[in-house]
Amino acid sequence: MLQVPNLKELSFLVYGLGLSGHSVIKFFKKNKVKNFEVWDDKNKIEYKNLRSKNLKKTLNYVDYIILSPGVSLLKKKNLRRFEHKIITDIDLFYLAKNKPKSIMVTGTNGKSTTSKLIAHLLQKNNFKISIGGNIGTPVLNLKSLKKNYVIIEASSFQLSHSKFICPDIAFFLNLTKDHLDWHGSMSNYLLSKLKIFQNQKKNHYAIINKKFKKIFQKEKFKSKLIIPKEKEYKKIKLKIKNNYLISKINNENMSFVFALSKLLKIEEKSFLNSMKSFKGLPHRFEVFLKKNEVTFINDSKATSFKATQPALSSLKNIYWILGGLPKKGDKIDLTNLKKNINKCYLIGKNVNFFRSQIKGKLVFSVTKNLKNSIIQILKDVNLKKSSKGNVLLSPASASFDQFSNFENRGDEFKRLCKKYVKRLN
Repeated sequence: MLQVPNLKELSFLVYGLGLSGHSVIKFFKKNKVKNFEVWDDKNKIEYKNLRSKNLKKTLNYVDYIILSPGVSLLKKKNLRRFEHKIITDIDLFYLAKNKPKSIMVTGTNGKSTTSKLIAHLLQKNNFKISIGGNIGTPVLNLKSLKKNYVIIEASSFQLSHSKFICPDIAFFLNLTKDHLDWHGSMSNYLLSKLKIFQNQKKNHYAIINKKFKKIFQKEKFKSKLIIPKEKEYKKIKLKIKNNYLISKINNENMSFVFALSKLLKIEEKSFLNSMKSFKGLPHRFEVFLKKNEVTFINDSKATSFKATQPALSSLKNIYWILGGLPKKGDKIDLTNLKKNINKCYLIGKNVNFFRSQIKGKLVFSVTKNLKNSIIQILKDVNLKKSSKGNVLLSPASASFDQFSNFENRGDEFKRLCKKYVKRLN
């Protein structure tokens, strides 16, 4: 049985002073946990009076190391032998007294959208909720935690070192190749996701993708298993009066949320009414501009090909902007998708990788950056007798070669499209 420690009797090192690190320090002070030190590899000057004077000595004596989600043990040899001590800010949430009920969502793709869908559904049906974690607000910074439910989006980075998480309802959406440079292998990546279930009890629920049913049963997790049935969701899908949600891209997310609605005894009519007013998140198949018969779509959050596939399968006459930092082991499989793509535009510093993946399969231009891509796309659209089309930024890669993050990339795409769209005939 999991032993829950008394925080005030333990010593800690807060390793990494990002958003989560700052939230941990605030949490400790609020809960009168006094025996802790801090460390940041970038020599940040915050909390000088708490800064560890001897990291090696501190790592040896503390009971727990609260690690920033971005720190990979593959790159930190000094931390590897202390893995048994490492926990996360989300662990502290579950170790706190009088914690509320929680719904935790993980998976490679769709975590943020599904978390927001859950929050929207519950709010529309008079549940009181807070939402945080990987989606933005650190869990320990959430206010008024005495709510019906706290919804937590959990990344594999956060789950990898977690030891005390125990959600009342746990979602495992999907798993595709991603973050292998951080985890080292698909096996490690999967194990990090499965941690969402390891401390659940018989009165808890696991809502999982059917692909992982055998693994779940093999691990003998205790929670009650629910497998969302996409066919059931599709029966009511067209009754949802929301263009964003009825696209193919959201079938998986919505089937999970529909399964939750039944678990919480939300009537189907109320589910349908609730979903009418949901607005999609920025940078996730975001239709932000239409001119003549050309639609502009920002899908910058698609940082792997698997994340890009739904957009390519949902549209026709696509002018596809592709490129950036490819994920380790990622491949572009255009089976049954080529017919949807008019032309591809390659950007970023890894053009040769993407060219080798699509050469002989698609018509393409090497445009190097977003500005050149948009100018070339508008020329190509004007040259066609039919000006119908979808200009799609769904780069199937990380953004860090040219941008600070996927949000920065998506915002720049939207800015440039709005600037140059007047060139359309």
